[in-house]
Amino acid sequence: MAGRIGILAAASIGLLSIGAAPAPQTAPPMTAPPPGASGYLGPALPDTYAILPPSPAKGSPREKTDQAVFQATRALKDTPRWALAQNDANQAAIVQDLACAIGVELTPQNAPKTFALILKMAPDVSRATNRPKDIYKRPRPYLLYGGDICVPKTESLAASPDYPSGHNGWGWAIGLIMAELAPDRATPILMRARAFGESRMVCGVHSLSAVQAGRLNGSIVVAALHGDPAFRADLDGARAEVAAVRRSGPVPDPVACAREARLVAQNPY
Repeated sequence: MAGRIGILAAASIGLLSIGAAPAPQTAPPMTAPPPGASGYLGPALPDTYAILPPSPAKGSPREKTDQAVFQATRALKDTPRWALAQNDANQAAIVQDLACAIGVELTPQNAPKTFALILKMAPDVSRATNRPKDIYKRPRPYLLYGGDICVPKTESLAASPDYPSGHNGWGWAIGLIMAELAPDRATPILMRARAFGESRMVCGVHSLSAVQAGRLNGSIVVAALHGDPAFRADLDGARAEVAAVRRSGPVPDPVACAREARLVAQNPY
């Protein structure tokens, strides 16, 4: 693989280099994690390439919908929803971005078990993302259709394929786990996690189909993680930790949270 997700260990994700070649008729076999990656799943990771729907074919109804959504969301430039998308571009800050939804500010200092779990699962999400990305090599929508995006148009961004969205796969996986750690807050947590993924469409760096596939990818990984005893044990520890922090931890700014909730509730497309 040409890239790995180094979430929380690094400031951002670097995903693969791309080309314009179509997807091969047969996919290469699943591989074990690279040396040094310490995820939970190893060879037990499901083959997400086999599970996800294929990347939209040129001229297909799905591809036309992707183009229509991309063009419609360009009208959000310089709006508050655009600013939220710029904020959400930093996927290393996903737990911080969920603070309003959870109702408490979790940090590596007050929730070390929770952050250790998140860091350990990062290679699993990375492999689930990189495999189909590496096969489909679909260019990002702004490269296909032209238009403004909410982040700089760097060479590294252009070299990272669109489908599926690793950003959204990561955000949705963390949202699902946080919903388990604070089940009474599951609705606002998953609403914010959904908006985190939709920010990629607003930003113009991922298509609708890539965001949808990323959400499915995150769900696949989390479902598989629950079959791993070590993950379940770590999840139990994180659950007790988050409950304790919620009783005493810092509460996010209610004014900022109300403003965020209004944006999250909007349909961006």
